Amino acid sequence: MTLYGWGNPRHFPRLPQATIRYFDVTRDSRVVAHCHWQPRAWEHPTIVLLHGLNASSDAHYMKGIAAKAFERGLNIVRLNQRNCGGTEHLSAGLFHSGLTDDAHHVIGELQKVDGVSAIAVAGYSLGGNLALKLAAEYGDAPPAALVAVAAVSPIIEIEECVRALEQRENFLYQWNFVRDLKARMRRKDRFWPGRFDLTKLGTIRTVRQFDDAYTAPHFGFRDAGDYYHRASAMRIVDRIRVPALVITAEDDPFVPSRPFRDPKIAGNPNIVLKICEHGGHCGFVGPGSGDDDGYWAERQIVDFVLSRGKRSHARDAQMLHQQLRELGTLP
Repeated sequence: MTLYGWGNPRHFPRLPQATIRYFDVTRDSRVVAHCHWQPRAWEHPTIVLLHGLNASSDAHYMKGIAAKAFERGLNIVRLNQRNCGGTEHLSAGLFHSGLTDDAHHVIGELQKVDGVSAIAVAGYSLGGNLALKLAAEYGDAPPAALVAVAAVSPIIEIEECVRALEQRENFLYQWNFVRDLKARMRRKDRFWPGRFDLTKLGTIRTVRQFDDAYTAPHFGFRDAGDYYHRASAMRIVDRIRVPALVITAEDDPFVPSRPFRDPKIAGNPNIVLKICEHGGHCGFVGPGSGDDDGYWAERQIVDFVLSRGKRSHARDAQMLHQQLRELGTLP
């Protein structure tokens, strides 16, 4: 299912043309999102989607969730994390698997600028770790608008995932990740020449070596192991206080299922945990019929968000929108 989900061509004729939105997270960090807005968008729940390592807002699962969610009345923000989706020129620095600053900023701006009163965050793989870590960082004081988070195949214990990736049978996945990471650093150098030492690239063969050489030192971690430990949602996942959906598979080639049985997750009453026998990594594809294309996890996310998002009534959204208009924030 991992390879099928990655290689199967998908088309989304019902998904309308996206509008491009820039979010200025810091003085030297800008991210881009592809957005799909309903009429009177502030009256509808919004899903912020987070992709996996080396992916972008154009990942098939990002568009798959977007198509299903838009058809059922939700707004969608398909967010490119820093340097992803051809945006290396927009941010001076790098990105790491636990950096929630971008999603945090987007949630705040959607509330304050757009008047959105019901927001969910859903992520796949690395994005799943970010979604869960973000919710945990909010702890007992999440934004009033944050109604749910969802994570599919999240790398919640990064060290274990990287160790699994280093197994011989996962050579193809490791090679693909490393190839893309190297290519991104070369693109980065075109826009920010000399900022990073590219002479190290020639000796890098694994994700761990890349993180030791670039990610960890750039963000002040001692080494890759320190980075993996501190960036993993597992450290604080027990602090999640918003409704959370977690989907993973026993046969995921590089996200072991063991951590998901930890009481921090399995014992958290706010987390709905679904450990499937099959599904691979970000796959979860079954037979389709009619309007159902068989991508089970995507439909689970939309159903979960709708069951929580509808608790935020349109009347409340209108009140917030009117308040923002009176403050001059909205046109």
